[in-house]
Formats: sequence, C-alpha cells, structure tokens
Amino acid sequence: MSIVLKLVLITQMLSAIAMVGLILVQHGKGADMGAAFGGGGSGSLFGASGSANFMSRATSGLAAVFFVCTMALSYFGNLRPTSSGSVLDGAAVVVPAPAVPAAPAGPVGQIPDNKAVAPAAPAAPVDAGKPPATQIPTK
Repeated sequence: MSIVLKLVLITQMLSAIAMVGLILVQHGKGADMGAAFGGGGSGSLFGASGSANFMSRATSGLAAVFFVCTMALSYFGNLRPTSSGSVLDGAAVVVPAPAVPAAPAGPVGQIPDNKAVAPAAPAAPVDAGKPPATQIPTK
C-alpha cells in the first residue's frame, strides 16, 4: 500500500471519529424546555435558525473532509495495473490431460469386433410387372 493511500485512510478514520464525537456533544435544536411548549418557534420548519456556532461549522468541515477521503479511496481502489491485460493472465494453470484407460484383460472372444458385415440380398419385388416406386409413371 502506498504512503498516500495510508494517509488518506488514516485521515478518513480520524475525521469519522471526530465527526461522531462532535455530533454527540452538540445540543439539539428541540431540546429546550420552551420548545416543548411551542416557544421559540418562528416561520422556519425546524424552529429559529440562528447563526452557526463553532461546533456546527466544525462538523460540516469534517463531513467535507470525510467525503473527499471517501472519493479518493474509491479512486485508488479502482485503479487497474496497466501491465497485464486481464486478471486471468497471471492465473494460467496447465491442467494435464486425463490418462487413457488400458485395454481390458478379458478374453478376446467376448469383445465384438468391427468387421464389416455384408448387406443382405434385397427381397424380390412383390409385383414384378410394376415399375419401381422411384420412377414417375408416364402415360
């Protein structure tokens, strides 16, 4: 693993841990006692939106760092070596051909041979006066 990749990974882990810590320490918007009875509400959806304090700005900054580190790790993870064309080039394994079984050691008379058998003589036509079925009859 290269040094840059290790630095990006360490930065991502530290920003994630710091972001979780900052989010857990922050005070929620609806945690006031007055917010439970409808006080402090304004025209906005989630109550009054004041200026951002240090913790909310630090959380958004750490979120941006985490996002950039995640994109960098995905880029480094998808890099392919250009020296080989395929992953399978390095994994070429020669598989030996299966061995041919030996001939059986039984008596030769039990094994049929491959001698050519002469065809049987054709049977005599039933109607000798008629032309064969392969001819087209003429008038």
